[in-house]
Amino acid sequence: MTFQTLLALVGFAFVMSITPGPGNFLLLASGANFGILRTVPLILGISFGFLSMVLAVGLGLGQILRQYEIVYALLRFVCLAYVIWLAWKIAHIRSVGVDDTGAGSNPISFLQAAAFQLVNPKAWAVALIVTVSYTSAEDYYLSLVSMIAVFAIVNLPAISAWAIFGVGLRRLLSDERRLRAFNIGMASLLVVSMVPVVLGA
Repeated sequence: MTFQTLLALVGFAFVMSITPGPGNFLLLASGANFGILRTVPLILGISFGFLSMVLAVGLGLGQILRQYEIVYALLRFVCLAYVIWLAWKIAHIRSVGVDDTGAGSNPISFLQAAAFQLVNPKAWAVALIVTVSYTSAEDYYLSLVSMIAVFAIVNLPAISAWAIFGVGLRRLLSDERRLRAFNIGMASLLVVSMVPVVLGA
């Protein structure tokens, strides 16, 4: 991987990781409700799920998606159902105060976060783009592993910023009514953020 390619990959990874999207809305809501420590499994699950997807696409799954468009179309609706379930879970989080541990509610787990990425059509599209654009035919597998490593280094701190921002909102959301409104707002944004993707817009 040349230095120019590395810089381009870092920029692409940062933009794809830091911009608003369903995963980042989940992190914002979890940080606000549960704090950073209880959100770590969600952070790791989102990153692991996406990077596993990139690896799978790089090893040949991308060709299957291109060949069988019905699989990709079905993925859109599986994603919508899963997003609606996650949104319902966020909207019904029991009130967590600033000094609470959130024992009455459970944050999204590592496996749930990873599964969400695996049914996220937008994440599949990014995985397809990155494997085509940032791998080398001459040394394909080494460039694939290198690209995944670079993406991980950029992705983890970038998405963690959303959880940290959510933590910063905890004092503002110490009032139960404000927290309830925030959770419903995050749940709504989560669903709305996926509508264009699911509809193919």
